[in-house]
Amino acid sequence: MSRTPAGSPAPASGGERRLHPLTPLRRAWVPIAATVGVLAQQGENVTRRIADLSAPLRLLAVAALVLGFGAYGFLSWWFTHYAVTDTELRIRSGLFFRRTAHIRLDRIQAVDVTRPLPARIAGVAKLRLDVIGVEDKDELAFLGERDAVALRAELLARAAGFAPARAAELGEAPQRGLLRVRPRDLALSLLLSLGFWAAVAGGLGAPVMVWWVSSNPWAALVTLLPVLGALWAGTVGRFLGEYDWTVAESPDGLRLDHGLLDRAHETVPPGRVQSVRIVEPLLWRRRGWVRVELAVAGSKNDVLVPVASRAAAQAVVARVLPGVDLAALEFAPAPRAGARWVVPVWWKGYGVAVSAEVFAARRGRLCRRTEIVPHAKVQSVRLTQGPWERARGVADLHVDTGANATVTARLRAFAEAGPLLRAQAARSRTSRASARPDRWMTG
Repeated sequence: MSRTPAGSPAPASGGERRLHPLTPLRRAWVPIAATVGVLAQQGENVTRRIADLSAPLRLLAVAALVLGFGAYGFLSWWFTHYAVTDTELRIRSGLFFRRTAHIRLDRIQAVDVTRPLPARIAGVAKLRLDVIGVEDKDELAFLGERDAVALRAELLARAAGFAPARAAELGEAPQRGLLRVRPRDLALSLLLSLGFWAAVAGGLGAPVMVWWVSSNPWAALVTLLPVLGALWAGTVGRFLGEYDWTVAESPDGLRLDHGLLDRAHETVPPGRVQSVRIVEPLLWRRRGWVRVELAVAGSKNDVLVPVASRAAAQAVVARVLPGVDLAALEFAPAPRAGARWVVPVWWKGYGVAVSAEVFAARRGRLCRRTEIVPHAKVQSVRLTQGPWERARGVADLHVDTGANATVTARLRAFAEAGPLLRAQAARSRTSRASARPDRWMTG
């Protein structure tokens, strides 16, 4: 994405469009928030000056503020345009300082439609774009719901290489449902999380301890508030965000729909998944449940399945990593002779598995985590060995991916680690040469 000054030429094709007419209401919150901040900082002076004004002048001041806020919202909306050309999406914005964002269509890897609760009531939606090489998402807020869905479909079709006229006609790509998480299972999975019970224990124990030491109930309350916030975010917040989680397959990738109050429609881009993580908390294993997380280059969408049976989760992962049979992976444990002295007790949780398609590492006993990396996504491999590991004859093998993440196979026998590193480097090199292109709608 690049920026150009105002006055750049108009798009070669596709006329400029404006956002939804309700958008000025959202834009008006910027000066409102700034005004509230000033009033909070100068509270006593402002209160004194307001008290000195007569009633008509107070009403006039309030009316001037409302008109000023409304004018700012309207003008910022009026000067914001977007256009889809043959090669890019252009977003022009800015009331006092003009900004033009040029988003190349072939760099778009995901287009998400989000509907916060107020937006759902108003019938509008927000379009968020994941662009390769850009940390923050660009967004168009707000569009009418139908316009947002239609623009998303058009952008994905253009990114796939369809001609502009054809892209506008295609509409939303068809989809096939793969998985739906029941609210009952989601709620039970949160209650069976060790993190939930640790937060409950901390929420009950920490305030009591502070009260007992200080004899100050207010200090105990101050201690309780952040614990309650963390408990809310980890339980109720997650339940609201992951409610009615649905995974569907379409030509433009896996579609994720979820949310009770704020609905989100996200896309897992094909070919951009760098690694997959399967999480198995201790209390989930009896039910055979797992959680599937992703590392996608340039994207913050990191959850694929919040909770599901192992078989259902593996079926979904098979759509992300074609040809990979997770059930067939055989993990070699860490060698007992050296590993148990480096990491007592917990060494039994470490393991590594290699197949023709992926490199996989496992760690953890209370909460088991299995990370899988396709050979074609490996950027580099490293071998590290601390002094104590060197004395015990073990080493760690690190596999770096394109999502700035590292998968580590810990506590491998040194005689095994060297050949494993060289073999992994060779597999990654040959796999990249034969990998499918990271393109939309190519499958």
